[in-house]
Amino acid sequence: MRILLIRHGDPDYVNDTITKKGHREAALLAETAEDLQLGECYVSPLGRARDTASYSLKKTGKTAETLDWLREFPAVVDINQSEELQRAYPNAKKIPGEEQYAPRIVWDMVPGYWMEHPEYMDQDAWRESEAAKYGDVVSVYDSVIRNFDAFLASQGYVREGGHYRVEKETTKTVTFFCHFGISCVLMSHLWNISPFVLWHTFAMLPTSVTEIVTEEREQGTAFFRGLRIGDLSHLYAGGEKPSFAVRFCEVFSDKDERH
Repeated sequence: MRILLIRHGDPDYVNDTITKKGHREAALLAETAEDLQLGECYVSPLGRARDTASYSLKKTGKTAETLDWLREFPAVVDINQSEELQRAYPNAKKIPGEEQYAPRIVWDMVPGYWMEHPEYMDQDAWRESEAAKYGDVVSVYDSVIRNFDAFLASQGYVREGGHYRVEKETTKTVTFFCHFGISCVLMSHLWNISPFVLWHTFAMLPTSVTEIVTEEREQGTAFFRGLRIGDLSHLYAGGEKPSFAVRFCEVFSDKDERH
């Protein structure tokens, strides 16, 4: 089995679509769609993913089924109840007219905090972390992976402990047009690692392609292995500079990049 995770184009979050640059990126991605051999296509319900997918779907004559659990990972952290977490999110802003901090996306904490708290890097201990204590990350994560495992089971791969039992071999491809955060969640479950490691380690930029395939070295037991993570060759081939979205400043003195 082969899984493609394709992130949406350069985002216009306010209008839940993609920017003019994002449209150029999506068009260049579509030029490679036939070679990618997308197989069965699925898409997040959010506009930026759907608008990105539309180019490749039109190019290949395919349609895509919408899966609600492919939406961007919606878990948040309430830092109002924890001074430790307030230090972990130093750029936190308060809700206008209130004394409360706005909810924070779980993976936006600074590395100076999470790298010094080994529980965030542990396969199981992240569930007992400060962010988990004051947020819904565990319940949302478990809901997503239940849906993901149900999908894989429908394809013939049934989760048993930390591996997948092969009920029916397949070499088919499924393509998910979705988002960075949710892609990291899916991969963390496949590979039995903390999602925080992937959220903070990878930066899969807009319209990047991540390719994962099964390996069945023992009959009846499958492992999912990454062949490429965040590939942007279609942008380089088209002379389009990759978007900065999901990255933070390369050097702190550069005030034009996100801190």
